Amino acid sequence: MDLGSGAGLPGILVAILRPDLEITLLEPLLRRSTFLLECVERLQLDNVQVLRGRAEDVVGEVLADVVLARAVAPLARLARWAVPLLRDNGKLLAIKGANADAELADAERVLKSLGVVETEMLRIGETVVVPATTVVKVRIGRRRR
Repeated sequence: MDLGSGAGLPGILVAILRPDLEITLLEPLLRRSTFLLECVERLQLDNVQVLRGRAEDVVGEVLADVVLARAVAPLARLARWAVPLLRDNGKLLAIKGANADAELADAERVLKSLGVVETEMLRIGETVVVPATTVVKVRIGRRRR
């Protein structure tokens, strides 16, 4: 799931590169979700579903193995929205900027309370782009039943 998909980044790119995956683009704004629907149709992406709504509105309706998010919110707030959408052992991949280390430190208590069992800071594209992209990877454990 691409949470707060906006213009479809990274969700549409993932859908193009990985047609074997089912991708949900979740976007609350009408004009953006309309744009996403048009993109999906024109690109003939049969593996993509566009949902108009907020994360907290689709809890219980949609579950994902991975939630992707780019430029949505500070990590603590993003995790409160994303973690309820994850299946057992699911992962949140949050594309972050220069303050990723501080965001992760600030979110530590919230992440633990949400059932996060592992965090990792990834630097992607260091040999390709400057600055490299920073991704905070968060994994939850099994849900309490």
